[in-house]
Amino acid sequence: QVQLVESGGGLVQAGGSLRLSCAASGSISSINNMHWFRQAPGKQREFVAFINRGGSTNYAGSVEGRFTISRDNAKNTIYLQMNNLKPEDTAVYICHGEPSYWGQGTQVTVSS
Repeated sequence: QVQLVESGGGLVQAGGSLRLSCAASGSISSINNMHWFRQAPGKQREFVAFINRGGSTNYAGSVEGRFTISRDNAKNTIYLQMNNLKPEDTAVYICHGEPSYWGQGTQVTVSS
């Protein structure tokens, strides 16, 4: 069983940057697809970014060009580098590994 723990969230001004981490208690090398999702208050959870074992990535249109997902299988960790943050990026960011491994989330708040 793999457990995922996110960190790196916080309060930042618009235009700033944050780097989120998702550390796994077990090996993520056996997990092909991993994702970042986010959920803002009163809104549904939405897809943010995807990375597979080979390093292929995909992003939601709203974050394309600003966010970068990466993974380090040796450290059993995936990352989300978030640049040029906007107030609409404010949400709880949640790590997911297929098929059904979910973290608890880390809060990101962007002030205008």
